[in-house]
Amino acid sequence: MKTEVKLPDDMRAGLEAARPLIVRAAVFSAAVNLLMLTGPLYMLQLYDRVLASRSLPTLAVLTLLIVGLYGAMGILDFVRTALVARAAGRFDARLSEAAFNAAVEGSRYSAGQAGDAPLKDLRTIRQAVGSSAVTTFFDAPFAPLYLLLVFMMHWVLGLTALIGAAALVTLAIMNERTSRAALKTALESGTAGDSAISAIMRNAAAADAMGMRGALRDIWLTHASKAQLSNAEAGDMINSFGAATKSGRMLLQSLILGVGAVLVIAQQTTPGVMIGASIITGRALAPVEQAIGQWRVIGAAIAAWRRLQKFLSAAPTQGGKLSLPAPTGYLRLDRVFVQPALAKKPIVKGVTLELKPGEALGIVGPSGAGKSTLARAMVGVERVVAGEVRLDGADLISWPRDEVGRHIGYLPQEAELFSGSVAQNIARFDRTAKDDEIIAAAKAAGAMDLILSLPDGFETDVGERGQRLSVGQRQRIGLARALFRDPVLIVLDEPNSNLDAEGDAALSSAINGAKQRGAAIVVVAHRPSAIAHVDRLLMLVDGEPRAYGPRDEVLAKIAPGIAAIGGAKKPQETEPHVAANRSNG
Repeated sequence: MKTEVKLPDDMRAGLEAARPLIVRAAVFSAAVNLLMLTGPLYMLQLYDRVLASRSLPTLAVLTLLIVGLYGAMGILDFVRTALVARAAGRFDARLSEAAFNAAVEGSRYSAGQAGDAPLKDLRTIRQAVGSSAVTTFFDAPFAPLYLLLVFMMHWVLGLTALIGAAALVTLAIMNERTSRAALKTALESGTAGDSAISAIMRNAAAADAMGMRGALRDIWLTHASKAQLSNAEAGDMINSFGAATKSGRMLLQSLILGVGAVLVIAQQTTPGVMIGASIITGRALAPVEQAIGQWRVIGAAIAAWRRLQKFLSAAPTQGGKLSLPAPTGYLRLDRVFVQPALAKKPIVKGVTLELKPGEALGIVGPSGAGKSTLARAMVGVERVVAGEVRLDGADLISWPRDEVGRHIGYLPQEAELFSGSVAQNIARFDRTAKDDEIIAAAKAAGAMDLILSLPDGFETDVGERGQRLSVGQRQRIGLARALFRDPVLIVLDEPNSNLDAEGDAALSSAINGAKQRGAAIVVVAHRPSAIAHVDRLLMLVDGEPRAYGPRDEVLAKIAPGIAAIGGAKKPQETEPHVAANRSNG
Protein backbone atom coordinates (compact mmCIF):
# COMPACT_ATOMS: atom_id res chain seq x y z
CA MET A 1 0.00 0.00 0.00
CA LYS A 2 1.43 3.36 -1.02
CA THR A 3 1.94 5.78 1.86
CA GLU A 4 0.92 9.33 1.14
CA VAL A 5 3.36 11.98 2.30
CA LYS A 6 1.68 14.64 4.40
CA LEU A 7 1.92 18.16 3.03
CA PRO A 8 4.55 19.99 5.14
CA ASP A 9 3.51 23.14 6.99
CA ASP A 10 5.93 25.27 4.96
CA MET A 11 4.39 24.17 1.66
CA ARG A 12 0.94 24.75 3.07
CA ALA A 13 1.99 28.23 4.17
CA GLY A 14 3.47 28.88 0.71
CA LEU A 15 0.17 27.95 -0.91
CA GLU A 16 -1.69 30.21 1.52
CA ALA A 17 0.63 33.11 0.68
CA ALA A 18 0.09 32.65 -3.06
CA ARG A 19 -3.64 31.89 -2.90
CA PRO A 20 -5.01 35.49 -2.84
CA LEU A 21 -3.13 36.37 -6.03
CA ILE A 22 -4.10 33.09 -7.68
CA VAL A 23 -7.78 33.74 -6.87
CA ARG A 24 -7.56 37.22 -8.40
CA ALA A 25 -5.85 35.79 -11.47
CA ALA A 26 -8.67 33.25 -11.78
CA VAL A 27 -11.25 36.06 -11.64
CA PHE A 28 -9.44 37.96 -14.37
CA SER A 29 -9.20 34.71 -16.36
CA ALA A 30 -12.97 34.40 -16.25
CA ALA A 31 -13.28 37.87 -17.75
CA VAL A 32 -10.63 37.09 -20.38
CA ASN A 33 -12.40 33.90 -21.41
CA LEU A 34 -15.71 35.69 -21.76
CA LEU A 35 -14.03 38.32 -23.92
CA MET A 36 -12.62 35.50 -26.05
CA LEU A 37 -16.12 35.24 -27.50
CA THR A 38 -15.67 38.66 -29.07
CA GLY A 39 -14.24 37.29 -32.34
CA PRO A 40 -16.84 34.58 -32.96
CA LEU A 41 -19.75 36.88 -32.09
CA TYR A 42 -18.32 39.63 -34.31
CA MET A 43 -18.04 37.20 -37.22
CA LEU A 44 -21.56 35.89 -36.54
CA GLN A 45 -22.95 39.43 -36.76
CA LEU A 46 -20.97 40.18 -39.91
CA TYR A 47 -22.27 37.16 -41.79
CA ASP A 48 -25.86 37.24 -40.55
CA ARG A 49 -26.57 40.97 -40.22
CA VAL A 50 -24.02 43.25 -41.85
CA LEU A 51 -23.68 41.31 -45.10
CA ALA A 52 -27.40 40.67 -45.25
CA SER A 53 -28.37 44.31 -44.58
CA ARG A 54 -25.29 45.87 -46.24
CA SER A 55 -25.33 48.42 -43.38
CA LEU A 56 -22.02 50.29 -43.04
CA PRO A 57 -23.10 52.11 -39.83
CA THR A 58 -23.74 48.70 -38.18
CA LEU A 59 -20.31 47.54 -39.31
CA ALA A 60 -18.68 50.68 -37.90
CA VAL A 61 -20.39 50.32 -34.52
CA LEU A 62 -19.53 46.63 -34.25
CA THR A 63 -15.91 47.33 -35.22
CA LEU A 64 -15.52 50.09 -32.61
CA LEU A 65 -17.07 47.79 -30.03
CA ILE A 66 -14.64 44.96 -30.68
CA VAL A 67 -11.68 47.38 -30.60
CA GLY A 68 -12.66 48.30 -27.06
CA LEU A 69 -13.34 44.70 -26.06
CA TYR A 70 -10.03 43.43 -27.47
CA GLY A 71 -8.21 46.27 -25.71
CA ALA A 72 -9.84 45.30 -22.42
CA MET A 73 -8.99 41.64 -23.01
CA GLY A 74 -5.33 42.51 -23.59
CA ILE A 75 -5.16 44.51 -20.36
CA LEU A 76 -6.88 41.79 -18.33
CA ASP A 77 -4.63 39.12 -19.84
CA PHE A 78 -1.56 41.13 -18.86
CA VAL A 79 -2.90 41.62 -15.32
CA ARG A 80 -3.62 37.94 -14.76
CA THR A 81 -0.17 36.98 -16.06
CA ALA A 82 1.44 39.51 -13.71
CA LEU A 83 -0.62 38.18 -10.78
CA VAL A 84 0.46 34.61 -11.50
CA ALA A 85 4.13 35.68 -11.68
CA ARG A 86 3.83 37.46 -8.33
CA ALA A 87 2.06 34.48 -6.81
CA ALA A 88 5.03 32.33 -7.87
CA GLY A 89 7.33 34.88 -6.21
CA ARG A 90 5.35 34.75 -2.97
CA PHE A 91 5.40 30.96 -2.95
CA ASP A 92 9.15 30.95 -3.56
CA ALA A 93 9.81 33.56 -0.87
CA ARG A 94 7.79 31.63 1.69
CA LEU A 95 9.55 28.33 0.96
CA SER A 96 13.08 29.57 0.30
CA GLU A 97 14.22 29.25 3.90
CA ALA A 98 12.62 25.82 4.34
CA ALA A 99 14.14 24.59 1.06
CA PHE A 100 17.55 25.92 2.08
CA ASN A 101 17.32 24.18 5.46
CA ALA A 102 16.22 20.96 3.75
CA ALA A 103 19.20 21.21 1.39
CA VAL A 104 21.65 21.73 4.27
CA GLU A 105 20.09 19.03 6.44
CA GLY A 106 19.70 16.65 3.51
CA SER A 107 23.36 16.94 2.54
CA ARG A 108 24.16 15.39 5.93
CA TYR A 109 21.21 13.21 6.78
CA SER A 110 19.74 11.95 3.51
CA ALA A 111 21.57 9.26 1.63
CA GLY A 112 21.89 9.82 -2.09
CA GLN A 113 20.53 13.36 -2.10
CA ALA A 114 22.30 16.15 -3.93
CA GLY A 115 22.63 19.01 -1.49
CA ASP A 116 20.93 21.59 -3.68
CA ALA A 117 18.10 19.33 -4.92
CA PRO A 118 15.37 21.03 -2.83
CA LEU A 119 16.46 24.44 -4.11
CA LYS A 120 16.38 23.24 -7.72
CA ASP A 121 12.96 21.69 -7.17
CA LEU A 122 11.66 24.96 -5.74
CA ARG A 123 13.03 26.85 -8.75
CA THR A 124 11.34 24.37 -11.12
CA ILE A 125 8.00 24.87 -9.35
CA ARG A 126 8.36 28.65 -9.34
CA GLN A 127 9.12 28.74 -13.06
CA ALA A 128 6.11 26.53 -13.82
CA VAL A 129 3.74 28.55 -11.63
CA GLY A 130 4.95 31.79 -13.17
CA SER A 131 4.52 30.51 -16.73
CA SER A 132 1.47 30.32 -18.96
CA ALA A 133 0.87 26.75 -17.76
CA VAL A 134 -1.19 28.08 -14.86
CA THR A 135 -3.34 30.31 -17.06
CA THR A 136 -3.96 27.27 -19.25
CA PHE A 137 -5.57 25.55 -16.27
CA PHE A 138 -7.61 28.69 -15.61
CA ASP A 139 -8.90 28.54 -19.18
CA ALA A 140 -9.77 24.82 -19.09
CA PRO A 141 -12.97 25.14 -16.95
CA PHE A 142 -14.52 27.36 -19.65
CA ALA A 143 -14.32 24.61 -22.28
CA PRO A 144 -17.76 23.20 -21.25
CA LEU A 145 -19.25 26.71 -21.57
CA TYR A 146 -17.91 27.03 -25.11
CA LEU A 147 -19.24 23.58 -26.01
CA LEU A 148 -22.62 24.54 -24.55
CA LEU A 149 -22.70 27.60 -26.80
CA VAL A 150 -22.01 25.36 -29.80
CA PHE A 151 -24.89 23.08 -28.71
CA MET A 152 -27.12 26.17 -28.48
CA MET A 153 -26.23 27.01 -32.06
CA HIS A 154 -27.23 23.53 -33.24
CA TRP A 155 -27.22 20.18 -31.49
CA VAL A 156 -25.50 18.43 -34.38
CA LEU A 157 -22.62 20.94 -34.24
CA GLY A 158 -22.49 20.52 -30.47
CA LEU A 159 -22.38 16.74 -30.69
CA THR A 160 -19.59 16.87 -33.26
CA ALA A 161 -17.59 19.24 -31.06
CA LEU A 162 -18.19 17.08 -27.95
CA ILE A 163 -16.96 13.89 -29.63
CA GLY A 164 -13.84 15.68 -30.88
CA ALA A 165 -13.21 17.21 -27.46
CA ALA A 166 -13.48 13.79 -25.79
CA ALA A 167 -10.91 12.39 -28.23
CA LEU A 168 -8.45 15.21 -27.52
CA VAL A 169 -8.91 14.94 -23.74
CA THR A 170 -8.18 11.23 -24.04
CA LEU A 171 -4.94 12.08 -25.84
CA ALA A 172 -4.03 14.49 -23.04
CA ILE A 173 -4.59 11.82 -20.38
CA MET A 174 -2.52 9.29 -22.34
CA ASN A 175 0.23 11.87 -22.70
CA GLU A 176 0.36 12.44 -18.94
CA ARG A 177 0.50 8.75 -18.09
CA THR A 178 3.06 7.72 -20.67
CA SER A 179 5.47 10.63 -20.09
CA ARG A 180 5.30 10.67 -16.28
CA ALA A 181 7.98 8.03 -15.71
CA ALA A 182 10.31 9.46 -18.38
CA LEU A 183 10.08 12.96 -16.92
CA LYS A 184 10.77 11.64 -13.41
CA THR A 185 13.79 9.67 -14.64
CA ALA A 186 15.09 12.71 -16.53
CA LEU A 187 14.81 14.87 -13.40
CA GLU A 188 16.58 12.31 -11.21
CA SER A 189 19.30 11.68 -13.79
CA GLY A 190 19.90 15.40 -14.18
CA THR A 191 20.23 15.79 -10.41
CA ALA A 192 22.67 12.86 -10.21
CA GLY A 193 24.70 14.37 -13.05
CA ASP A 194 24.85 17.74 -11.30
CA SER A 195 26.00 16.05 -8.11
CA ALA A 196 28.67 14.07 -9.97
CA ILE A 197 30.10 17.08 -11.79
CA SER A 198 30.19 19.08 -8.54
CA ALA A 199 32.21 16.34 -6.85
CA ILE A 200 34.54 16.09 -9.85
CA MET A 201 35.18 19.85 -9.91
CA ARG A 202 35.92 19.85 -6.17
CA ASN A 203 38.65 17.26 -6.69
CA ALA A 204 39.85 18.31 -10.14
CA ALA A 205 43.48 18.84 -9.12
CA ALA A 206 43.85 15.41 -7.52
CA ALA A 207 42.05 13.77 -10.43
CA ASP A 208 44.38 15.31 -13.01
CA ALA A 209 47.47 14.55 -10.95
CA MET A 210 46.59 10.85 -10.85
CA GLY A 211 45.33 10.58 -14.42
CA MET A 212 41.69 10.12 -13.42
CA ARG A 213 40.14 12.65 -15.79
CA GLY A 214 39.09 10.04 -18.34
CA ALA A 215 37.53 7.74 -15.74
CA LEU A 216 35.66 10.62 -14.10
CA ARG A 217 34.52 11.85 -17.50
CA ASP A 218 33.03 8.42 -18.16
CA ILE A 219 31.16 8.58 -14.85
CA TRP A 220 29.71 11.98 -15.69
CA LEU A 221 28.90 10.94 -19.26
CA THR A 222 26.95 7.97 -17.91
CA HIS A 223 24.70 10.31 -15.90
CA ALA A 224 24.50 12.86 -18.72
CA SER A 225 23.63 10.21 -21.31
CA LYS A 226 20.91 8.76 -19.13
CA ALA A 227 19.43 12.22 -18.58
CA GLN A 228 19.64 12.99 -22.30
CA LEU A 229 17.96 9.72 -23.25
CA SER A 230 15.21 10.26 -20.68
CA ASN A 231 14.67 13.82 -21.89
CA ALA A 232 14.58 12.66 -25.49
CA GLU A 233 12.14 9.87 -24.65
CA ALA A 234 9.85 12.23 -22.76
CA GLY A 235 10.19 14.86 -25.48
CA ASP A 236 9.28 12.39 -28.22
CA MET A 237 6.21 11.26 -26.31
CA ILE A 238 5.03 14.79 -25.57
CA ASN A 239 5.75 16.02 -29.09
CA SER A 240 3.93 13.10 -30.69
CA PHE A 241 0.82 13.69 -28.59
CA GLY A 242 1.15 17.43 -29.18
CA ALA A 243 1.26 16.95 -32.94
CA ALA A 244 -1.71 14.59 -32.80
CA THR A 245 -3.67 17.05 -30.68
CA LYS A 246 -2.91 19.99 -32.96
CA SER A 247 -3.89 18.02 -36.05
CA GLY A 248 -6.98 16.75 -34.32
CA ARG A 249 -8.08 20.23 -33.29
CA MET A 250 -7.63 21.60 -36.82
CA LEU A 251 -9.44 18.57 -38.24
CA LEU A 252 -12.30 19.07 -35.81
CA GLN A 253 -12.66 22.74 -36.73
CA SER A 254 -12.78 21.76 -40.40
CA LEU A 255 -15.36 19.06 -39.65
CA ILE A 256 -17.46 21.66 -37.83
CA LEU A 257 -17.33 23.77 -40.98
CA GLY A 258 -18.29 20.74 -43.09
CA VAL A 259 -21.18 19.77 -40.83
CA GLY A 260 -22.22 23.42 -40.68
CA ALA A 261 -22.18 23.63 -44.46
CA VAL A 262 -24.53 20.66 -44.65
CA LEU A 263 -26.84 22.35 -42.15
CA VAL A 264 -26.71 25.62 -44.12
CA ILE A 265 -27.59 23.79 -47.34
CA ALA A 266 -30.47 22.13 -45.49
CA GLN A 267 -31.45 25.63 -44.30
CA GLN A 268 -31.22 24.58 -40.62
CA THR A 269 -28.66 27.23 -39.72
CA THR A 270 -26.82 30.26 -41.13
CA PRO A 271 -23.28 30.79 -42.49
CA GLY A 272 -22.49 32.98 -39.47
CA VAL A 273 -23.40 30.17 -37.09
CA MET A 274 -21.24 27.77 -39.10
CA ILE A 275 -18.16 30.03 -38.87
CA GLY A 276 -18.80 31.01 -35.24
CA ALA A 277 -19.21 27.38 -34.14
CA SER A 278 -15.88 26.46 -35.74
CA ILE A 279 -14.05 29.29 -33.97
CA ILE A 280 -15.70 28.61 -30.59
CA THR A 281 -14.88 24.90 -30.84
CA GLY A 282 -11.23 25.77 -31.51
CA ARG A 283 -11.24 28.02 -28.46
CA ALA A 284 -12.80 25.29 -26.29
CA LEU A 285 -10.03 22.86 -27.22
CA ALA A 286 -7.14 25.34 -27.01
CA PRO A 287 -6.38 24.60 -23.30
CA VAL A 288 -6.04 20.88 -24.08
CA GLU A 289 -3.57 21.56 -26.88
CA GLN A 290 -1.64 24.08 -24.76
CA ALA A 291 -1.48 21.71 -21.79
CA ILE A 292 0.05 18.97 -23.95
CA GLY A 293 2.48 21.44 -25.51
CA GLN A 294 3.62 22.58 -22.06
CA TRP A 295 3.56 19.18 -20.44
CA ARG A 296 7.33 19.05 -20.10
CA VAL A 297 7.14 22.09 -17.81
CA ILE A 298 4.02 20.83 -16.04
CA GLY A 299 5.34 17.28 -15.60
CA ALA A 300 8.70 18.51 -14.29
CA ALA A 301 6.88 20.78 -11.83
CA ILE A 302 4.70 17.90 -10.57
CA ALA A 303 7.74 15.67 -10.07
CA ALA A 304 9.61 18.52 -8.36
CA TRP A 305 6.61 19.17 -6.10
CA ARG A 306 6.54 15.55 -4.94
CA ARG A 307 10.28 15.48 -4.32
CA LEU A 308 10.23 18.78 -2.44
CA GLN A 309 7.33 17.51 -0.35
CA LYS A 310 9.42 14.49 0.66
CA PHE A 311 12.51 16.60 1.35
CA LEU A 312 10.64 19.05 3.59
CA SER A 313 8.83 16.23 5.39
CA ALA A 314 12.11 14.44 6.11
CA ALA A 315 14.14 17.50 7.13
CA PRO A 316 14.33 18.30 10.86
CA THR A 317 12.08 21.22 11.78
CA GLN A 318 13.95 24.38 12.76
CA GLY A 319 11.13 26.84 13.17
CA GLY A 320 8.93 27.12 16.24
CA LYS A 321 11.59 25.97 18.72
CA LEU A 322 11.63 27.80 22.03
CA SER A 323 14.62 30.06 22.69
CA LEU A 324 16.63 28.75 25.62
CA PRO A 325 19.02 30.58 27.96
CA ALA A 326 22.64 30.82 26.84
CA PRO A 327 24.44 27.58 27.78
CA THR A 328 27.43 27.44 30.12
CA GLY A 329 29.08 24.51 28.37
CA TYR A 330 28.04 21.49 30.43
CA LEU A 331 27.98 18.60 27.95
CA ARG A 332 26.54 15.17 28.71
CA LEU A 333 26.20 12.11 26.49
CA ASP A 334 24.02 9.25 27.65
CA ARG A 335 24.48 5.93 25.81
CA VAL A 336 24.72 7.63 22.44
CA PHE A 337 24.48 5.65 19.20
CA VAL A 338 25.32 7.56 16.01
CA GLN A 339 24.49 6.30 12.51
CA PRO A 340 25.34 8.51 9.51
CA ALA A 341 22.93 8.45 6.58
CA LEU A 342 25.08 6.21 4.35
CA ALA A 343 25.94 3.77 7.12
CA LYS A 344 24.05 0.47 7.43
CA LYS A 345 24.60 0.30 11.19
CA PRO A 346 25.66 2.69 13.98
CA ILE A 347 29.25 3.88 13.81
CA VAL A 348 29.36 5.08 17.42
CA LYS A 349 27.86 2.73 19.98
CA GLY A 350 26.95 3.37 23.60
CA VAL A 351 29.11 6.36 24.50
CA THR A 352 28.41 7.94 27.89
CA LEU A 353 30.44 10.86 29.24
CA GLU A 354 30.27 14.22 30.97
CA LEU A 355 32.24 17.38 30.32
CA LYS A 356 32.04 20.38 32.61
CA PRO A 357 32.90 24.03 31.79
CA GLY A 358 36.63 24.55 32.03
CA GLU A 359 37.41 20.90 31.28
CA ALA A 360 38.98 19.39 28.18
CA LEU A 361 38.31 15.94 26.79
CA GLY A 362 40.57 14.11 24.36
CA ILE A 363 39.24 11.41 22.02
CA VAL A 364 41.72 8.91 20.63
CA GLY A 365 41.58 5.62 18.80
CA PRO A 366 42.55 3.94 15.55
CA SER A 367 41.44 5.24 12.16
CA GLY A 368 37.79 4.46 11.47
CA ALA A 369 36.96 4.14 15.16
CA GLY A 370 34.18 6.76 14.93
CA LYS A 371 36.00 9.69 16.52
CA SER A 372 34.96 12.28 13.93
CA THR A 373 31.41 10.89 13.84
CA LEU A 374 31.15 11.33 17.61
CA ALA A 375 32.56 14.85 17.36
CA ARG A 376 29.90 15.79 14.80
CA ALA A 377 27.20 14.35 17.04
CA MET A 378 28.48 16.51 19.92
CA VAL A 379 27.80 19.67 17.91
CA GLY A 380 24.46 18.42 16.58
CA VAL A 381 25.33 17.81 12.93
CA GLU A 382 25.26 14.02 12.87
CA ARG A 383 22.28 11.75 13.31
CA VAL A 384 21.88 10.30 16.81
CA VAL A 385 19.63 7.22 16.54
CA ALA A 386 19.61 6.36 20.24
CA GLY A 387 20.64 8.04 23.45
CA GLU A 388 20.92 11.76 24.13
CA VAL A 389 23.39 14.55 23.57
CA ARG A 390 22.58 17.32 26.05
CA LEU A 391 24.04 20.79 26.45
CA ASP A 392 23.20 22.33 29.82
CA GLY A 393 20.53 19.68 30.26
CA ALA A 394 18.73 20.44 26.97
CA ASP A 395 18.79 17.98 24.09
CA LEU A 396 20.70 19.51 21.19
CA ILE A 397 17.81 18.85 18.80
CA SER A 398 15.57 21.08 20.96
CA TRP A 399 17.79 24.12 20.39
CA PRO A 400 17.17 26.41 17.41
CA ARG A 401 20.13 25.66 15.13
CA ASP A 402 21.30 29.23 14.55
CA GLU A 403 20.86 30.10 18.22
CA VAL A 404 22.87 27.24 19.69
CA GLY A 405 25.46 27.55 16.93
CA ARG A 406 26.59 30.90 18.30
CA HIS A 407 27.73 29.15 21.48
CA ILE A 408 29.60 26.33 19.72
CA GLY A 409 33.01 26.36 18.09
CA TYR A 410 33.72 23.54 15.67
CA LEU A 411 36.80 22.77 13.60
CA PRO A 412 36.23 19.78 11.29
CA GLN A 413 39.00 17.63 9.86
CA GLU A 414 38.86 19.55 6.59
CA ALA A 415 38.71 23.20 7.59
CA GLU A 416 36.86 24.40 4.52
CA LEU A 417 36.42 28.14 4.23
CA PHE A 418 33.80 30.01 2.22
CA SER A 419 34.41 32.43 -0.60
CA GLY A 420 35.06 35.80 1.03
CA SER A 421 37.66 37.55 3.13
CA VAL A 422 39.59 36.14 6.06
CA ALA A 423 37.69 38.49 8.38
CA GLN A 424 34.31 37.32 7.04
CA ASN A 425 35.24 33.68 7.55
CA ILE A 426 36.45 34.25 11.10
CA ALA A 427 33.26 36.21 11.87
CA ARG A 428 31.14 33.37 10.43
CA PHE A 429 29.80 35.93 7.94
CA ASP A 430 27.90 37.69 10.72
CA ARG A 431 27.31 41.25 9.53
CA THR A 432 27.02 42.47 13.12
CA ALA A 433 30.54 41.28 13.99
CA LYS A 434 32.86 43.99 15.26
CA ASP A 435 36.50 44.39 14.32
CA ASP A 436 37.72 43.86 17.88
CA GLU A 437 35.78 40.55 18.08
CA ILE A 438 37.43 39.30 14.89
CA ILE A 439 40.88 40.36 16.08
CA ALA A 440 40.27 38.76 19.49
CA ALA A 441 39.44 35.45 17.82
CA ALA A 442 42.57 35.65 15.65
CA LYS A 443 44.70 36.36 18.72
CA ALA A 444 43.08 33.52 20.68
CA ALA A 445 44.02 31.16 17.86
CA GLY A 446 47.55 32.54 17.66
CA ALA A 447 46.93 33.43 14.00
CA MET A 448 47.54 37.20 14.03
CA ASP A 449 51.02 37.05 12.51
CA LEU A 450 49.87 34.54 9.91
CA ILE A 451 46.91 36.71 8.85
CA LEU A 452 48.90 39.94 8.77
CA SER A 453 51.47 38.25 6.52
CA LEU A 454 48.79 37.61 3.87
CA PRO A 455 48.66 40.00 0.88
CA ASP A 456 45.69 42.01 2.22
CA GLY A 457 45.70 40.91 5.83
CA PHE A 458 42.20 40.36 7.18
CA GLU A 459 40.73 41.50 3.85
CA THR A 460 42.50 38.78 1.85
CA ASP A 461 40.04 36.90 -0.34
CA VAL A 462 40.47 33.21 0.46
CA GLY A 463 38.78 32.06 -2.78
CA GLU A 464 36.24 29.32 -3.30
CA ARG A 465 36.60 26.75 -0.50
CA GLY A 466 39.67 28.65 0.70
CA GLN A 467 41.78 27.38 -2.19
CA ARG A 468 44.03 30.46 -2.22
CA LEU A 469 45.44 29.44 1.15
CA SER A 470 47.51 26.43 2.14
CA VAL A 471 45.93 23.59 4.10
CA GLY A 472 47.75 24.68 7.26
CA GLN A 473 46.63 28.31 6.83
CA ARG A 474 43.03 27.20 6.37
CA GLN A 475 43.24 25.10 9.52
CA ARG A 476 44.51 28.00 11.63
CA ILE A 477 41.89 30.41 10.28
CA GLY A 478 39.30 27.70 10.91
CA LEU A 479 40.51 27.56 14.52
CA ALA A 480 40.03 31.32 14.81
CA ARG A 481 36.50 30.89 13.45
CA ALA A 482 35.84 28.21 16.06
CA LEU A 483 36.98 30.59 18.82
CA PHE A 484 34.96 33.58 17.55
CA ARG A 485 32.97 35.28 20.35
CA ASP A 486 34.24 32.84 22.99
CA PRO A 487 31.92 29.83 22.53
CA VAL A 488 31.24 27.71 25.60
CA LEU A 489 31.64 24.40 23.78
CA ILE A 490 34.60 23.91 21.43
CA VAL A 491 35.04 20.70 19.41
CA LEU A 492 38.29 20.35 17.46
CA ASP A 493 38.67 17.40 15.09
CA GLU A 494 42.38 16.69 14.57
CA PRO A 495 43.20 20.40 14.81
CA ASN A 496 46.96 19.90 14.39
CA SER A 497 46.93 17.45 11.48
CA ASN A 498 48.37 20.08 9.09
CA LEU A 499 50.19 22.38 11.51
CA ASP A 500 53.90 23.04 11.84
CA ALA A 501 55.68 23.52 15.19
CA GLU A 502 54.57 27.17 15.39
CA GLY A 503 50.94 26.22 14.68
CA ASP A 504 51.14 23.39 17.21
CA ALA A 505 52.28 25.81 19.90
CA ALA A 506 49.51 28.25 18.98
CA LEU A 507 46.95 25.44 19.24
CA SER A 508 48.15 24.45 22.72
CA SER A 509 47.95 28.08 23.82
CA ALA A 510 44.43 28.39 22.38
CA ILE A 511 43.25 25.28 24.24
CA ASN A 512 44.72 26.53 27.50
CA GLY A 513 43.18 29.97 27.04
CA ALA A 514 39.73 28.52 26.33
CA LYS A 515 39.96 26.29 29.41
CA GLN A 516 40.93 29.22 31.62
CA ARG A 517 37.88 31.24 30.57
CA GLY A 518 35.61 28.27 31.34
CA ALA A 519 34.88 26.69 27.95
CA ALA A 520 34.32 22.96 27.59
CA ILE A 521 36.71 21.54 24.99
CA VAL A 522 36.76 18.31 23.00
CA VAL A 523 39.87 17.42 21.02
CA VAL A 524 39.97 14.52 18.56
CA ALA A 525 43.61 13.66 18.01
CA HIS A 526 46.19 11.23 16.71
CA ARG A 527 49.25 13.21 17.77
CA PRO A 528 49.99 13.27 21.54
CA SER A 529 50.76 17.01 21.57
CA ALA A 530 47.09 17.78 20.84
CA ILE A 531 45.96 16.08 24.04
CA ALA A 532 48.72 17.49 26.24
CA HIS A 533 46.26 19.80 27.99
CA VAL A 534 43.15 17.63 28.23
CA ASP A 535 41.79 16.51 31.59
CA ARG A 536 39.99 13.39 30.48
CA LEU A 537 40.57 10.88 27.71
CA LEU A 538 38.16 8.66 25.81
CA MET A 539 39.46 5.82 23.70
CA LEU A 540 37.22 4.50 20.94
CA VAL A 541 37.72 1.21 19.14
CA ASP A 542 35.21 0.16 16.51
CA GLY A 543 32.89 2.87 17.73
CA GLU A 544 32.79 1.58 21.30
CA PRO A 545 34.39 3.19 24.37
CA ARG A 546 37.29 1.01 25.53
CA ALA A 547 38.74 3.39 28.12
CA TYR A 548 37.48 6.59 29.71
CA GLY A 549 38.72 8.61 32.64
CA PRO A 550 41.53 10.96 33.73
CA ARG A 551 44.08 11.42 30.97
CA ASP A 552 47.11 9.94 32.74
CA GLU A 553 45.20 6.87 33.92
CA VAL A 554 43.90 6.12 30.44
CA LEU A 555 47.30 6.71 28.88
CA ALA A 556 48.87 4.35 31.41
CA LYS A 557 46.52 1.65 30.11
CA ILE A 558 46.67 2.23 26.37
CA ALA A 559 50.15 3.75 25.88
CA PRO A 560 52.39 3.11 28.87
CA GLY A 561 55.41 4.21 26.85
CA ILE A 562 54.27 7.83 26.97
CA ALA A 563 55.75 9.27 30.15
CA ALA A 564 54.97 12.87 29.36
CA ILE A 565 53.10 14.41 26.45
CA GLY A 566 53.44 18.02 27.35
CA GLY A 567 56.00 18.76 24.68
CA ALA A 568 57.29 17.34 21.39
CA LYS A 569 56.96 13.61 20.95
CA LYS A 570 60.08 11.64 21.77
CA PRO A 571 61.33 9.00 19.36
CA GLN A 572 60.49 6.15 21.75
CA GLU A 573 56.95 7.46 22.37
CA THR A 574 54.07 5.51 20.89
CA GLU A 575 51.07 7.41 19.55
CA PRO A 576 47.79 6.52 21.30
CA HIS A 577 46.10 5.22 18.15
CA VAL A 578 49.09 2.98 17.38
CA ALA A 579 49.02 1.58 20.90
CA ALA A 580 45.31 0.98 20.51
CA ASN A 581 45.94 -1.02 17.38
CA ARG A 582 48.56 -3.12 19.13
CA SER A 583 46.44 -3.71 22.21
CA ASN A 584 43.62 -4.96 20.00
CA GLY A 585 45.74 -7.28 17.93
